[in-house]
Amino acid sequence: MGLLGGMARTAVVAGTATAVSNRVSRRQANRWAAQESYAAPPPQQQTYAAPPPPAPAPPPAPAAAESGDVIAQLERLGKLRDEGVLTDAEFSAQKARLLAG
Repeated sequence: MGLLGGMARTAVVAGTATAVSNRVSRRQANRWAAQESYAAPPPQQQTYAAPPPPAPAPPPAPAAAESGDVIAQLERLGKLRDEGVLTDAEFSAQKARLLAG
């Protein structure tokens, strides 16, 4: 594969990565918009606004949490991490708080 082939391959990989990233961003913005539509009353006039900020990290678990409750919260944190809402660092911090009790 020559120089031109390597450049073409790099362009294809970069284009694919950009398309996937844009799709993930759109899906996440749509999810946030759907969550806010349940919480907010319908607007009187249609206005255009910037996408909502990322959802805050879940609150720490209460000190007297039961074992089953901790497992459920860990599963919820795992889902948030898999959806891209939480970073690995945020997930690790929240998991440490849950396990510390």
